[in-house]
Amino acid sequence: MDVIVRIDVIDGMDMDREQLAAFDRIAREGSFTRAAIYLGIGQPAISARIQALEEQVGGILFTRGRRIALTTLGESFLPFARRALEVLGEGVEAARQAQIGQHGRIRLGSLASLAGGLVGPALSAFVRVHPRVECVVRAGDHERIVALLLDGMVELGVVTWPCTEAVAADLQAVLLFHEPVVLVARPGHALTTRSRVEQDDLVRLGRPLFRLRWWQTHHPAILHLAERAGPAVELPMETARCLALAGAGVGFFARTYVAEDLQRGTLVEISVRDLPPIYRDSALVRRRRSGSLSPAAANLVEAIRKQADALSLLTAAKPMDPPRASRGAVTRPATSLRAP
Repeated sequence: MDVIVRIDVIDGMDMDREQLAAFDRIAREGSFTRAAIYLGIGQPAISARIQALEEQVGGILFTRGRRIALTTLGESFLPFARRALEVLGEGVEAARQAQIGQHGRIRLGSLASLAGGLVGPALSAFVRVHPRVECVVRAGDHERIVALLLDGMVELGVVTWPCTEAVAADLQAVLLFHEPVVLVARPGHALTTRSRVEQDDLVRLGRPLFRLRWWQTHHPAILHLAERAGPAVELPMETARCLALAGAGVGFFARTYVAEDLQRGTLVEISVRDLPPIYRDSALVRRRRSGSLSPAAANLVEAIRKQADALSLLTAAKPMDPPRASRGAVTRPATSLRAP
């Protein structure tokens, strides 16, 4: 059954799509009878629609008799009626496309460190399949993305996890990520030429050792090494990457952030033998009370899941609610810092 779309006009006129469609079809067919047959209704019904429409526009739209023709009023009204039908048709089609995820608007916030390696490729795959979906992506640090979620500016966000804000914001993890944080340097750096590197070697040869905050606070093991290495060099992640590429220091980077540099060989990963592996946990989250995800948003989540799987970031555990722990609670070993 066709949906009746009613149009409320400012001056009090009230008309629906069926009246406009009847008017347009009679103008095309030049006959009430042929138009009624085309629309699958009886002639009394189509006549009633036109009479109601004529009452709304304030005059006769067709001359009746042996030959049906538009009046001057009908000729002036016809292009506007057709434009209204066209716009309504586009609106109905857009709504249908949105129902199957082919139309709509998605707002996503992401940690800047994962905006390139994780979100970028996932979004690229998504827009190729869903070119009509409007996508808005904002990147920043953890605090900014949480604020965007709280303010309703984004419906999905990639943040460090778990976070103390989760209790107040009632965030729900959709996907969980577990990512190595590795020490890197430019090829030829003194640390890259050694067959074995220990923490003492890093403190002695790794100056400056950048302080990079991949978590909500600095990782204690990395902070301790940086303090031993000398004066603090605390930098934004992209600045630190540029310095590392230039051979002007070393640092611990989330592997996803420097994956292309490692693949090209412009940076080298260094294993510190007496330092346990370090990880950064994060999650794709949404507000629990925000209702169901739109089909388009669900499709983007699936694209992010596939990219995370390709990068071996997905945790074996199923997405979970944030733990109801007090601030400062430690839920994992220190080498995998998750909450301040």
